[in-house]
Amino acid sequence: MDTIIQISYFVSAVLFILGLKRMSSPVTARDGIVWAGVGMLVATLITFFHPGMHNYLPMTVAIAIGGGLALWSGKKVAMTDMPQMIALYNGMGGGAAGAIAAVELLKGEFPSTSFLALAIAGALIGSISFSGSLVAFAKLQGWARKPLRFPGQQVFNLALLAASIGISIYLIVLGHFSSGLILAFFALALAYGVMMALPIGGADMPVVISLFNALTGLAVAFEGFVLNNAAMIIAGTVVGSAGTLLTQLMAKAMNRSIGSVLFRAFGTAEGGAAEAVTGSMKPIDAADVGVMMAYAERVVIIPGYGMAVAQAQHKIRELSELLIKRGVDVKFAIHPVAGRMPGHMNVLLAEANVPYDLLYDLDEINPAFPQTDVALVIGANDVVNPTARTNPDSPIYGMPILNADLAKNVIVIKRGQGKGFSGVENALFFADNTRMLYGDGQAMTSELIQAVKTL
Repeated sequence: MDTIIQISYFVSAVLFILGLKRMSSPVTARDGIVWAGVGMLVATLITFFHPGMHNYLPMTVAIAIGGGLALWSGKKVAMTDMPQMIALYNGMGGGAAGAIAAVELLKGEFPSTSFLALAIAGALIGSISFSGSLVAFAKLQGWARKPLRFPGQQVFNLALLAASIGISIYLIVLGHFSSGLILAFFALALAYGVMMALPIGGADMPVVISLFNALTGLAVAFEGFVLNNAAMIIAGTVVGSAGTLLTQLMAKAMNRSIGSVLFRAFGTAEGGAAEAVTGSMKPIDAADVGVMMAYAERVVIIPGYGMAVAQAQHKIRELSELLIKRGVDVKFAIHPVAGRMPGHMNVLLAEANVPYDLLYDLDEINPAFPQTDVALVIGANDVVNPTARTNPDSPIYGMPILNADLAKNVIVIKRGQGKGFSGVENALFFADNTRMLYGDGQAMTSELIQAVKTL
């Protein structure tokens, strides 16, 4: 029976890896999710046959409740709320790893010190990921919008982390497993996760979500070693490595180090002085924009978080189809950190059935902007700010941006004249070739659709 169990775990691990590989392409992503889901099903079912396994009723009830809630929430959640759901589910993974470690620590039975160290490391990392992801969820849900910062915050956070590590070392060296000490350890680790996420603003959320994803994978892998579970080891390692690479890519896309994201306020005085912007924002009517776009040869649409908030992705798809029928070359420019999670814009546009071959990443689309007749910016801000190229003192200087300002005409759909999450004034909005179409993203896009239809 043990051979069958190990083979099943191996099959599960292979399905996880193949599923993750297929998720890297929008064309095969749906199949990849199914493959990984089948792998999880196999791993879960075979665990019931593990030697010494008992408590089948509580396990079955827990799986039924968790699976039922996941099925219900997965069907109910709007695509615009996907970032907070991902943050929440990721946190549950870290919490599960921490719970496994807590049970093992309370048992106090480890074959060697190395297994104990792995259990405690998984508990620490998993607890941080759990509480930090919950804070990220609250921020994305709008329950805690403003970053919380106070004097000496980093010193306080380091003290929490040092205390957690101190208790970890004490547990490893002395092997003393009192319930009070274990409780204090988890309380400090959970508190550090909360304090780590509280000061981080919305602009950094894609990086933070990726980081917590990597931490969850690492915690699961550690606990897999403790339980001698091959599926957990391989799945956790794959998730941890993929999350780490994604975190690095997200940070690179913002030209910031991971340490800067975690320990430095973005867009405050710490980041440098903002460049003085001269001129004024020039409004335009939807009817005029409709004419401009209908008779253009090339149009690039640049979506951002504002499109997600306005739930305008379906209207944007309808507008693009109208323009394409008129012979306009339409492309979508996707910045790696547009939105509140990695791939946020890709997910929304896919949900609206925008063809994959119309989506271009930053490196692919930037050379096309000088030949673009109209660049339509809907909800994007910092990712199109030319200040990132011109002002070395700006907090966003060096951040790779979409070169929308190089287009012949730029139309920006925006509710008002506010700044982006970086707190930096956007020089694009004041440029001579830019016009502002003020209003709700969905409402303004509907007006553009009607304007194009009348021509």
